[in-house]
Amino acid sequence: MRIAVLGAGTMGHGIAQVAAMAGYEVYLRDVSDEFVQRGIERIRASLSKFLEKGKISREEMESVLSRIHGTTDLGSAVKNVDFVIEAVPEVFDIKAEIFREIDRIAPPNTVFATNTSSLPISELASVTSRPDRFVGMHFFNPPQLMRLVEVVRGDRTSEETVRKTIELAKSMGKEPILVKKDVPGFIVNRILVRWLNEACLIAEREGKDMKLIDSSLKGRAGLPMGAFELSDYIGLDVMRDIIDAMVGRGFALKPCSKWYELVSKGMLGAKTGQGFYDWSKGRPQIPPNPDADFDPMEVLCMAVNEAAWLLRNDVASAEEIDKAVILGLNFPKGPLRMGDEYGLDKIKGIIERKAKEFGLPEYAVDPLISEKVARGELGINSGRGFFDYSIKQKEFGPVIYKESPPIAWIKLNRPEKLNALDDDMVRGILSALEEARKEEIRVVVITGEGKAFCAGADIRGFKGIGPIDAFNLSKRLNSAFREIYEFPKPVIAMINGFALGGGLELAMACDLRVASERAQFGQPEITLGIITGAGGSFRLPELVGIPKAKELMFTGDMITADEALRIGLVNRVVKHDNLEEETRNLAMKIAERPPIAISIYKALLNGQKYDAEALAFGLVFSTEDSGEGINAFLEKRKPEFKGR
Repeated sequence: MRIAVLGAGTMGHGIAQVAAMAGYEVYLRDVSDEFVQRGIERIRASLSKFLEKGKISREEMESVLSRIHGTTDLGSAVKNVDFVIEAVPEVFDIKAEIFREIDRIAPPNTVFATNTSSLPISELASVTSRPDRFVGMHFFNPPQLMRLVEVVRGDRTSEETVRKTIELAKSMGKEPILVKKDVPGFIVNRILVRWLNEACLIAEREGKDMKLIDSSLKGRAGLPMGAFELSDYIGLDVMRDIIDAMVGRGFALKPCSKWYELVSKGMLGAKTGQGFYDWSKGRPQIPPNPDADFDPMEVLCMAVNEAAWLLRNDVASAEEIDKAVILGLNFPKGPLRMGDEYGLDKIKGIIERKAKEFGLPEYAVDPLISEKVARGELGINSGRGFFDYSIKQKEFGPVIYKESPPIAWIKLNRPEKLNALDDDMVRGILSALEEARKEEIRVVVITGEGKAFCAGADIRGFKGIGPIDAFNLSKRLNSAFREIYEFPKPVIAMINGFALGGGLELAMACDLRVASERAQFGQPEITLGIITGAGGSFRLPELVGIPKAKELMFTGDMITADEALRIGLVNRVVKHDNLEEETRNLAMKIAERPPIAISIYKALLNGQKYDAEALAFGLVFSTEDSGEGINAFLEKRKPEFKGR
């Protein structure tokens, strides 16, 4: 197959390189020799980087270059080709004139494709005599690296043309997404404009700091760039032109005034050294902040809403919409999945609040979201949202096991007893863990129902217990918690409230601990005249150091979540209302990593502990003080320890 690429600029030379690397003869055309040669030199420079990294050989590089034929003559570029890919400036009249001209020259069966990111495919096709062989083929910058290609069907594009275009994209090593309807912005730009404009509006009208918004989008939503950083990277003039083109085609949007104000001052972003940020000394430093005091869904709700519009209007399937955004914008997950994880009822609430407060037309909750909320299809937690999660739930005594692959949730369910541990609870935890061994589960989360994670062992079971029984109890607890500690998959403790005594030991047996700001922690065993019996004597010092562990164990005092974070007892402290969302985000990030490598890491990092603590726990129950402490607790009085 022979391919003509019209335009040797930023996109054109990259498309030509990709086509030549796939083995095609490529005719690269631009309006002057200078532009053509500059494009070929950029291809050579790009191939040289591939060569340096060992991705191609010197012979392969020269072979690719030999297949690229530069020319300024439009006729010679297209007269014998099978496929034309136009990549000239994003101006309708320029593109239309080129297509009118090549329509008279190219063979009748030649397919015409435009690399436009926002102009109407059907209108461009109408200037030719072959609208059935006209298609959108939107590559992403840089084409040499970005895998996504949006294949956009015009009103009269034939199935054969779509098939050929998809096959061509695949042969170039790309992942094509079919955009079934020629809507403004297609998939990726339509969603991109929504959330970037929303971030800009929030900063403009609400005075929110740009770095706060960006650090939250990076740290809490996991985006590779924040809204303002990405806008600068794309180019504010490019963003303005995309927005104008889409709005001109009926896209309902109130553009943020900053797009026009900054462009009028020549502040175009990274390429000019100034945009939203100062790029004159390099990329701005905006570290991701998982604890940022800004909910990224204030911005990303608009991406979710727009994705719902695309799905409802059958522009693409839910899977394809999310895949396009992941590939085109490097999102860690697609907007529909984000919406399901956050909760569609909460997404709906944010947008409705914005509508009431600001009254803009874009703040109309898409009917698909409203319908799903009305049906109770709220996302992952309900088992269905934009996707079907087929949540499986079982009960093992006082423990609820719920799996929503790749995550399994284990919930301690004795809220009236603050989820106190007893033999039934321990057996339930172990049974739930056994369920979570299946291949589709990558991460396990343990949490508690009500206002406690787990307030420790059930003290009523300690009354009258002797040394041997205490030793065996400790052995059972240690054995159970060792199952968690040595479980082959990561286990996260989602600490929603009290984590005391055995409850804290349970949390410490997990690999990671995410705590609500309301959580409280402590090892109060000493106040009962006993000691830790389920791993606390060795796990607590490992996490917080021996001096701090001694203080907590000797006093039995409780500490706050913030103090627990400061001393290293927990990994993260988050707002109580965001606890499940933040825990799920962390679990999903881990679940996306290679499971075998994660399992090996866990085995390497977790040492083996044995029965010394169980022996000591049994021994302490031979003392009079232990009996006094337990009786005093049950009788709700202050104990009188005598050291016997």
